[in-house]
Amino acid sequence: MCNDVKFEKSSGNVFKDIGFSDAEAEALSFRTKLTFEVFTLLKKSRLRRAKAAKLLGVDPSDISKLKNGDDDHFSLTCLSDFRDQLKCYMKSQVPPSEKDNKQGTTDAHNATR
Repeated sequence: MCNDVKFEKSSGNVFKDIGFSDAEAEALSFRTKLTFEVFTLLKKSRLRRAKAAKLLGVDPSDISKLKNGDDDHFSLTCLSDFRDQLKCYMKSQVPPSEKDNKQGTTDAHNATR
């Protein structure tokens, strides 16, 4: 039974492998990668759905759709803008340095003396 299994080498683009034209396969692959970037940034940001929706200027239900990979009603430009906005948000969320944390602890400790 295992001898009946046939394998075919992938082209590297699943959409091309299942029969889409080269142009369609590239467009679908690009859209999928962009949507995955947005999904990953949403997950890393740990933003709640309402806050993420406000940041991106969409309805909270759209955030759920993005997290579920449902990107059909978003243009490539829109997805790209989402990615860029989330990257900017992530860069603005710089955690305090260890030095600041240690200094704050020391100051709090000295204040109680």
